[in-house]
Amino acid sequence: MRTLLILSLALSAAGCTRWSLDRHLDNAYLAYQQGDCDEVMLELSQAERRSRSRSYLQPEISLLRGQCLERQNLFVDAGQTYQFILTHYPASEYAFRARARLETLRELGHLNAAEAQGAAP
Repeated sequence: MRTLLILSLALSAAGCTRWSLDRHLDNAYLAYQQGDCDEVMLELSQAERRSRSRSYLQPEISLLRGQCLERQNLFVDAGQTYQFILTHYPASEYAFRARARLETLRELGHLNAAEAQGAAP
């Protein structure tokens, strides 16, 4: 009986963690739609803390962070965030989106070619 109780508590804790992670991601997207990048960054930080064992969520979190950095006119930081996605998660769908954002930033003149490719000065 004790084993069953411990197992059920462990499973419920894992479910609560996932629910909490989803809530923070949902709140981050909602704040992004409302244009509140400070709130987005806070929610993404909280989501990251809860997603340490779920590395497949990191590219999504990073992409939203990069988009918020763009909204704040922090184009170099956004470019570095997109480059992080390309380097660490090249096979994810978010790498495709990050590559497109880098190209857009370069075409708009916010990044030069070296920054868009991740070259350090």
